[in-house]
Amino acid sequence: MSLHPNQVLLAPVVSEKSYSLITDRKYTFKVHEDAHKTQIRQAVEELFEVKVQSVNIVKVQSKPKRRGNTQGRRPGWKKAIVQLREGYEIEIFEGAAV
Repeated sequence: MSLHPNQVLLAPVVSEKSYSLITDRKYTFKVHEDAHKTQIRQAVEELFEVKVQSVNIVKVQSKPKRRGNTQGRRPGWKKAIVQLREGYEIEIFEGAAV
């Protein structure tokens, strides 16, 4: 499936764990369900003008939720942890403090 780089990366993941990984040049993104490692690598390199060292993908499982008597499930999603080469960083993450 051919995806445009803007369709591959959906949003950055904002959490304490993801921000603690920034010191190791690892950035976490929510990605399209059908995207694979090569597409994610190309999208990050094209959108942020950096060089990627490695890409790890995690499938976040859906969770059961309940509100009163109504039961349902939160949707599952795909997460990518991208490690950049030495000397590269993504500026939009640098302003956040943990």
